[in-house]
Amino acid sequence: MDDVRIILSGLWVALMLVYLLGDVLRIFAGDFTAGQVGGKQLTQTMLMLMAILMLIPIVMLFLSLTLTYPLIRWVNIIVAIFLLGFNLIGLPGYPGAYDKFLIIVGLGFNVLTVWYAWNWV
Repeated sequence: MDDVRIILSGLWVALMLVYLLGDVLRIFAGDFTAGQVGGKQLTQTMLMLMAILMLIPIVMLFLSLTLTYPLIRWVNIIVAIFLLGFNLIGLPGYPGAYDKFLIIVGLGFNVLTVWYAWNWV
């Protein structure tokens, strides 16, 4: 059982790093305008929602190691499916091939998270 916890935690770390890599590459590629997302001026509410979204993998890393089974199994499944759907919806909005590639890699990590949590007995 502990092996699955470690694998799930590793998948959440990997997802977080993919998200961060995408942000860094977006800055270096020039696909980023300070204070804007998609041509829209950022508000404090938008920044708060972005912070919450980026904290999800970090919180899941901690929860995967601390919550009791079977609760953590279902939390992993639900959160990974949520992020999978969220990223699928956003996929067409990213202009760069590197962005699309990284989102697909992130989707792969979400699928693996659901698979490992679903098969956890």
